[in-house]
Amino acid sequence: MKILAVLVVGTMLGILATRLTLLHQPPGTITNGPWSTSLTNGSAQSDPYRRAMVAIHGLFALNRSEAIYYSANADSDGRPLDGDCRYAISGRDPDARWWSITAYRDDYLIPNPAHRYSVSKTAIARDASGGFTVQVGGDAGGDNWIPVGPGRFSLSLRLYNPGPSVLSDPAHADLPALKKVSCS
Repeated sequence: MKILAVLVVGTMLGILATRLTLLHQPPGTITNGPWSTSLTNGSAQSDPYRRAMVAIHGLFALNRSEAIYYSANADSDGRPLDGDCRYAISGRDPDARWWSITAYRDDYLIPNPAHRYSVSKTAIARDASGGFTVQVGGDAGGDNWIPVGPGRFSLSLRLYNPGPSVLSDPAHADLPALKKVSCS
């Protein structure tokens, strides 16, 4: 009976320690404003924590010459993303052949009546200078809008075939800003 109790307690402590580790930035995480990434996604150099995070979150990671995945759980001021607020993602095209920004809740696309889940380089409206602003949350509507509904959410910025400036220095790549506009 003691052996069973020790096994159960040991297993529970192991699961708890793993979950706590995965809730925080794993080793090797690079931040760039509100965006973070790991250059070991999809590589043999990935440590056990990164592999566990990829397995839990269902990310099918390509190697970094094919794609770099940035994620944001907070805005540019460090506040958690909240679906009761409206955000503006603004900037110019990141140095990549193609990119997209997608909203998720608990690792899943967020159901919404507009069936809008992301924006991308080829389907975004631009201003006269070639820049863009994407509204996240609220009831903005239009081509540059991602509805999220109430509750916490995250954003994923995927850069496919990233250019030399991103590959050489992903912590200083020119990525879009993510600012809170208002809250209801």
